[in-house]
Amino acid sequence: MSLPDAFHDIAERVNNWGRWGADDELGTLNLITDEVVREAAATVRTGRRVPLALPLRQNGVQTGMIPGRVDPLHVMVQINQELFGPGTVACSDDAVTMGLQAATHWDALPHVSHSGRIYNGRPAGSITAHGGAGFSGIDKVRHLVSRGVLLDVARARGTDRLDGGYAVTPEDLDAAEELAGTRVRAGDIALVRTGQVRLCLAGDRHAYAYPSPGLSIRTPEWFHARDVAAVANDTLTFEVFPPEVDGLWLPVHALHLVEMGMPQGQNWNLEELSTACGEAGRYTFLLAATPEPFTGATGAPVAPVAVV
Repeated sequence: MSLPDAFHDIAERVNNWGRWGADDELGTLNLITDEVVREAAATVRTGRRVPLALPLRQNGVQTGMIPGRVDPLHVMVQINQELFGPGTVACSDDAVTMGLQAATHWDALPHVSHSGRIYNGRPAGSITAHGGAGFSGIDKVRHLVSRGVLLDVARARGTDRLDGGYAVTPEDLDAAEELAGTRVRAGDIALVRTGQVRLCLAGDRHAYAYPSPGLSIRTPEWFHARDVAAVANDTLTFEVFPPEVDGLWLPVHALHLVEMGMPQGQNWNLEELSTACGEAGRYTFLLAATPEPFTGATGAPVAPVAVV
């Protein structure tokens, strides 16, 4: 089905094209200023470091539901090989084949397009088979460090995990913000916890993938109003799946990446962070989450760390 009028109405309200200039390739990451980072560093109280990435492994979160997005195939290309002759130092080396969005990752702005366009009005045809993304590739994100805010929607709603197919609303984000005791502000990276990753951690990859809770089409305006720099969550599809509107696939992706120019992340493990924030009574932290700089890629793996 074609994109409905309701989608285009939201798109017009959240559109950031030209906001940082016609040549801008970073979108909302421009909101992470030096001052924002200094204030983010000031949130560190204990120095506790919480890893947020899922393991990169062959039996990972991908089940074939997304064509071509394959789990890592890891092979050894050298094992204790004495490269410089007998008795010299021996080396072991590895190689890997994987989808760049196989596990914990960021989506770059050209990951999706609609109506023939990507962020800032650039043509979708600027993505080519050999060159990848000629505009706003993930390599343009040279550093990604800011204040992180855990919006623990599951905890705010009194559950360990939201039901499959639950659409997270702006009201849910308000409740999680109230639980956090802070207001999400310009330049923040919002981490939305649904608890869905618990299924993955328990070994049920198919139940993790579908059906899944996720962000509602109503939430992009919430993030836009607060000038959030990026959003990540603990699901495979990021937005609610199956979709809220029958036949309308990935509207939140299109609103975030194309219209707002806001990166989004999937498959983040927010369980330990939820525990740490609950114990500390604080839901803000320094977040280091720079993606791997694959030139021209429409997404890349990341091993984020929250420092609380």
